[in-house]
Amino acid sequence: MALGLEGKKQIVAEVNEIASTALSAVLAEYRGMTVEDMTALRVKARESGVYLRVVRNTLAKRAVEDTEFACLNDALVGQVISAFSLEEPGAAARLIRDFAKNCDKLVTTAVAVGGELHGPEKLEAVAKLPTKDEAIASLMSVMNGPVTKLARTLNEFPSRITRVIAAVKDQKAA
Repeated sequence: MALGLEGKKQIVAEVNEIASTALSAVLAEYRGMTVEDMTALRVKARESGVYLRVVRNTLAKRAVEDTEFACLNDALVGQVISAFSLEEPGAAARLIRDFAKNCDKLVTTAVAVGGELHGPEKLEAVAKLPTKDEAIASLMSVMNGPVTKLARTLNEFPSRITRVIAAVKDQKAA
């Protein structure tokens, strides 16, 4: 079914709005995937906060033109599906990586983070980025370390005095 000019403008505007707020993007070739596989991929994408869309390459190039994902223009070749991480930088990479383990037809072609285009070899590194909760927990444990050590040190002083007094008492009693 052919798209009219208004439909194309609407798609470009929608993808541009998503790309403007997204944290990272992954392009993957989906040639040969079944409808059931694509449906399962879309369901997982919705669950993990990833915007997933198949868009004509010419429209996708226009949509990412004024965003930090303009670097994807050269990678928009062939049948590719675009996955944009909306909540966590590694969400789209994790989705594509995990789904590609079960579906060999899904092949990563490009990864973009922070306005930089990376090859498919960087997919694993981006997928390993911590989630927001993991990053906060890690930061809190780092911040909690010195405070805990200070509390132990301050608590040790009265204990030492008590042990010294007990040792002096035992020495005088003997």
